[in-house]
Amino acid sequence: MSFAIDKLVLTPDDIDLSRSPLAGQLGVETYVLGAFNPALTRLPSGNLLMMVRIAEALRKPKFDGHIHNIRWCEGRYVLDAWPLDAVDTADPRKFLLNGGRWRVMALTSLSWLLPVELTPDGLEIIALHYDRAVAPQGDFQMYGVEDARISKVGDEWLMTTCSVSPERHSTTLYTSDNGLDWTFADIVLDHQNKDMLIFEGQIDGQYWAQTRPLGDLYFAYPPGSEWRAGPSINLTTSPDARHWKPCLNPGIRPHAATVATARMGGGTPPILTDRGWLTLWHGVEPKEIVGVYRTYWSILDANDPSRTVATDHAPLLEANPDLTRDLEEQMYLRDVVFTTGIADGGDHYVVASGEADLACRITHIPKARFA
Repeated sequence: MSFAIDKLVLTPDDIDLSRSPLAGQLGVETYVLGAFNPALTRLPSGNLLMMVRIAEALRKPKFDGHIHNIRWCEGRYVLDAWPLDAVDTADPRKFLLNGGRWRVMALTSLSWLLPVELTPDGLEIIALHYDRAVAPQGDFQMYGVEDARISKVGDEWLMTTCSVSPERHSTTLYTSDNGLDWTFADIVLDHQNKDMLIFEGQIDGQYWAQTRPLGDLYFAYPPGSEWRAGPSINLTTSPDARHWKPCLNPGIRPHAATVATARMGGGTPPILTDRGWLTLWHGVEPKEIVGVYRTYWSILDANDPSRTVATDHAPLLEANPDLTRDLEEQMYLRDVVFTTGIADGGDHYVVASGEADLACRITHIPKARFA
């Protein structure tokens, strides 16, 4: 489906790495592999704010017979080196270490978060707030801070992020009283629990959130089931947004009738509409190494989010090659749109996505599309 307003608003060329948290520390050249997967919220001024993942990578990671990666270490950034004959570099985003009994990987970039202020319609940049960037600050983030999602609940802004390290692949929480200045709160979910989206509002005094636990083993549904085993969107509740208890009932699960959502995960924090909680999520169709990422939508019951009251098996958003045509020389992935933010725009929603793990895309989607 196409929409009248659908454009890239931020690309790697817009980022000034001389103002990066890594600037001047590595002794080698870096570049922006991607400026993508933006959280989105509306500020008290009426402007919009994207919290953009900046994946900063080595221009030449391979030298001296090794491949190198960036690591935070005791307040600075350093390089590690791995022998080329000990790794698999088929995926441009990471490399796998050979010879182990389970999959172990390292990243070809280190990510930090850049607040980007936009006009109220989300279509023009007002300011890039390098002085308010969110960067690693502990061993649990030594390989970066990724894929923010922002929810406003009452008078408080809550931002979940993925923090990456060999210790744990955890979900970390930041808080703000203005949507722009962020304070680290805590680790709130432990190992390999991605795409945590806090609902923009409470139910019976409880915070709710979607999560997506990862794993290499899933138990089969019975033969003939309408569901397919694999990564799914789970639910959890909390009295304070810090301590979370899994919901007994499942959330959104992959449907057996299609491989387009064989793998799935949360996209935008659920927002309350007249029909219930609107949530945009991603489905991944297997293809080559990365797969095809598309955006879908569901509406969840206002009082029981484990119950889906409406959904659409046709994708809401797909990757748009026309948008990235001028960035062809920087492209390293295809067929990927990853929707991560939503804000009310009156008769439409302002929807923010990462396009091709490269740039930030803003789409205006009429509210009538979900009626």
